[in-house]
Amino acid sequence: MYGIALAAIGMLGCLPIALAIDGYGPISDNAGGIAEMCNLDEGIREITDELDAAGNTTAAIGKGFAIGSACLVALALFGAFITRVADSVDNTKVDVYSVNILEPFTFAGLLVGAMLPYAFSALTMSAVGEAAQAMIHEIRRQAGHIKAGGEPDHETCIAISTNASLKKMIAPGALVIISPLLGGYIFGYQMTSGLLAGSIVSGIQIAFSASNSGGAWDNAKKYVEAGKLQMRNKEGEMVTIKKGMKEHEAAVVGDTVGDPLKDTSGPAINILIKLSAITSLVFGGFIAQYGGLLNSSD
Repeated sequence: MYGIALAAIGMLGCLPIALAIDGYGPISDNAGGIAEMCNLDEGIREITDELDAAGNTTAAIGKGFAIGSACLVALALFGAFITRVADSVDNTKVDVYSVNILEPFTFAGLLVGAMLPYAFSALTMSAVGEAAQAMIHEIRRQAGHIKAGGEPDHETCIAISTNASLKKMIAPGALVIISPLLGGYIFGYQMTSGLLAGSIVSGIQIAFSASNSGGAWDNAKKYVEAGKLQMRNKEGEMVTIKKGMKEHEAAVVGDTVGDPLKDTSGPAINILIKLSAITSLVFGGFIAQYGGLLNSSD
């Protein structure tokens, strides 16, 4: 476990590089948005789109380091939790240093823990969608106001985004903190052990998949809008896909899913697995001594 902790510190040592390459894409994307709002030449937007596409790829590399280090940190914290439990219970009854997946409560914890990242991702994805809908309604309201000679109200849009980012994260945060505590208190430390192991294994796979899939969807839309996608029509002729065609609409829908996937759900999985492990470690002694209301073996 000490070696695992050192490996996690080593990966976190690459954090400055990871942050730099992770910020490359959003800077390029914002530059393109500013150029478009200022009615600059379309060629500028094309250049910034290419830079943003490159940024999506480099960001996936940076997120890979973050996800890998989160896995090692969570594993080290998991080991610390097992050690704390071992110091708090009678070791003559059972070898608590070993996580036995054949033990019923441990296996149940594995199943629940493997489901947590999926539920967490669903909550964060839906939160982004609901906030986006609220933003669209406000933009439509302001559109008529601006046409009538009014000024745009940027503060209201910022407030919608900020309030949603706080209020919509209450449910995912509660899921992360309450799950290991409630499971440990009702079913015992075995449930918490299985839950942590399941969330680590499942969460890492989802985080990697979300980071790479979201970037691929975003780049696919840019690829289509750049006029690089060609397909054969019914007559067998090669046709370049343009904006407004159904293939472009499909790419836009994919980007709508890919953006929150790679920028919200994927990175947030790191918080899920680390915060669950930290919470379990802090309350490890309590879970070991007072947990297990339904565990007759304690």
